[in-house]
Amino acid sequence: MSAIIDDKVVAGAKNSNTIKEDPIVALTEKVKALYLFRDRYFETHSIDEAIKKNTDVEREMKDTLSKFDECKGYEIDGSRAKYYYLKGRALNVVDRFIPQAEELLSKAVKLEPKLIEAWNELGECYWKNDDIKQAKNCFAGALQHGRNKVSLRNLSMVLRQEETSSIEQRTKNIQQGVEYAKEAVSLDTTDGISWAILGNSYLSSFFTVAQNPTTLRLCMSAYIQAEKDIIARSNPDLFYNKAVALKYQEEYSLALQSFENAMTLDPLWETPRNKKDELLKYLKDIQNSISNNGHVKPKRLYQLIRGLDIKHLGPYKGGSYTSGEKFLKLGLIPLKELALGLNTEKVVFGKVVCWIQDSDCVPFAFCLVDEQKTCIVVTVYNLAKGRGVTVGDSVGIPEPFVIQQKFSYMNNDFDYKSIRVETPIVLVVNGRKLGREQQASANLHSYKMTD
Repeated sequence: MSAIIDDKVVAGAKNSNTIKEDPIVALTEKVKALYLFRDRYFETHSIDEAIKKNTDVEREMKDTLSKFDECKGYEIDGSRAKYYYLKGRALNVVDRFIPQAEELLSKAVKLEPKLIEAWNELGECYWKNDDIKQAKNCFAGALQHGRNKVSLRNLSMVLRQEETSSIEQRTKNIQQGVEYAKEAVSLDTTDGISWAILGNSYLSSFFTVAQNPTTLRLCMSAYIQAEKDIIARSNPDLFYNKAVALKYQEEYSLALQSFENAMTLDPLWETPRNKKDELLKYLKDIQNSISNNGHVKPKRLYQLIRGLDIKHLGPYKGGSYTSGEKFLKLGLIPLKELALGLNTEKVVFGKVVCWIQDSDCVPFAFCLVDEQKTCIVVTVYNLAKGRGVTVGDSVGIPEPFVIQQKFSYMNNDFDYKSIRVETPIVLVVNGRKLGREQQASANLHSYKMTD
C-alpha cells in the first residue's frame, strides 16, 4: 500500500514540474498559440511555403495534443468542461471533420451548457461533417447564452447552406443571413473574418434575391475591410469569393488576379484555378467574337444588316418613351459613338450575331452588330432561365451603360467595349419590349461560394 502511495506522490511531483501553472491556463495558451500559428502562418513563412501549411498545422496540432496527455487525469477535476472544450478545439484546427472533436465538445456542452465557445466549436464540427441542421442548432443555442460574433457569422453561413422548400424561404434565409453578419461586424469592426462573411452574404443576396449592382458594391466594400486583417487576408476563400464578385462587376483583370491570389495561398485547391481558366476562356471567346463579327460569314452578315428596320425599335423609334411617369427623349446613335458610362437620352440598335456561353450562365452575353458593322458585346443580368435572344434578332437598347475592357493577361490582349444591361425588360427585341416574364433573379445551382 505504501509503495502505491509513493508512486502517486512521485507522479504528482513530476506533473507539477512539467506544468507549473494551472493546467487549464497552460492549455488555453497552447491552443491559442496553435490557432495563431495557423491563422498567421504567412507572418513566419514565405508564400512559397503555402503548400506545406496544412502539414505544418497538423504537426503543431499533434504537438499541442501531447500537452493534454501531460495533463492526463486533470479532466476529472473541477474544470472538465473547459478541458474537453480545449482539446476539442485543438482537434478542430484542421479543415476536416474529426469524430473525437465532436465527442469531446459534446461532453463539454453537457457539463457546462452556458459555455458559448464550446457550442461554437461543436457547431463547426457539425458544419465540417455537412450536418447543417445540428450546426444551426449549436450556433442558435450559443446565442441564447449571449450575443457573440462567432455564433452570428456562423449562423449567417449555415442559413445560406440550409435546404429550403421554396424560393421564398431561401430568400428569407439569405436576408436573415445578411442581418446576422451585419450584427457580427458591429460587435467587432476590426475582425476581418466577420467582414469576409458579410461580403459572402451580400454575394449570396446578389445571386438569390436580385442581381443588383448596389449589392455587389456592398459586397466589395466588405471584402476590402476584410483584407485589412492579416488573418482574413491569409485565407484563400476571401480572394476566391472576391474574384467571383469582381467577375460580376465585370472587373475582369482584378478578378483574374484575385483567383491567382487564392491559388497562391492554397496551391492544392483546384476550384480557383478552374474558375480562372473558365473566365479566361469566356474573355477570349468574347474578344474573338467581336473581332470576327460573331464569326458570321460576310454574305450572312450583309443579309442580317439589311434586315435592320427602324420599326423594330418599337416604342423607342419615335425618339422618346415613357418610363413610369418620366418622359424621356431618345436619339438613335451608331455603336461606335457610344461613350463610356451611361449614355443618357441615346438608343442603339443592331442585330444579334452570336451569343457567348459562360459556365455560370450569368450574365447572358451576346454580340450586337449595327449598320456600320461595329460589333459590341452585351451582357444581360436578371434574365429568366431559358430566356434570351437568338441570332438574327433585332435588339434596341435605351440609355446603354458602356464598359471598356483593356488589359493583358498571360499573353492575351483584351481590348473591347461592352454594354451592361441590368434588367432585360428595357430591351426591345424585334419591335417588342420584353415582358416581366423575361426577368428573374438567378438561382445558380452550379455556383457554390466558400465560407
